Amino acid sequence: MTQIFDEKGNVTGVTVIEAGPNYVTQVKTVEKEGYNAVQLGFGEVKAGKLTRGELGHLGQLKTDEKHPKRREVSGLVPLKYLEEARSKEIAYKEGDVLKADVFTVGDFVDVGGISKGRGFSGGIKRHGFHRQKKSHGASDRERAPGSIGAGTSPGHVEKGTLMAGRYGATHVTASHLKVMLVDAERNLIAVSGAVPGPNGGIVVIKEARK
Repeated sequence: MTQIFDEKGNVTGVTVIEAGPNYVTQVKTVEKEGYNAVQLGFGEVKAGKLTRGELGHLGQLKTDEKHPKRREVSGLVPLKYLEEARSKEIAYKEGDVLKADVFTVGDFVDVGGISKGRGFSGGIKRHGFHRQKKSHGASDRERAPGSIGAGTSPGHVEKGTLMAGRYGATHVTASHLKVMLVDAERNLIAVSGAVPGPNGGIVVIKEARK
């Protein structure tokens, strides 16, 4: 994250996202797959980092005529991450490259990703509970959850009771973020506010629903 200033001198906290290049790796249609969708690939890697199934899906494997049992990697780009997005109308074909210039300043987008994992957390951090008193015999109960149910009736803890547990590492979407900056040369965009995940995490940017 960083901050930028507009023409009037107002400061806005933004998140800088590398938004390309994204390669169209597959186009799905109603006739063949039953629905329309575009699959994008991001993150160029060495071919040795991918399995043969992944390379085959990307059209990376070709057969050597002299040695039919030997398979070599063609000159296409191996990609680490694949993401699919449904669309009513398909305007792209396999092999097309989408870069940051598909965005314009002033657009509103939804950014989804995997939030930071917090591990096993207590009720205060996980659910925003208030702490208890620090005095009157409660010196060791400040961050404890308190009562979680009656003894005789119902005689058990109700399902869904908010308690301590694993927190984070779930899919979160930050909605209605404004595109504040587009750097087409470096494939960077800056959106207002924060987005889910750690630095260097993978996010999916979609057109805002709201």
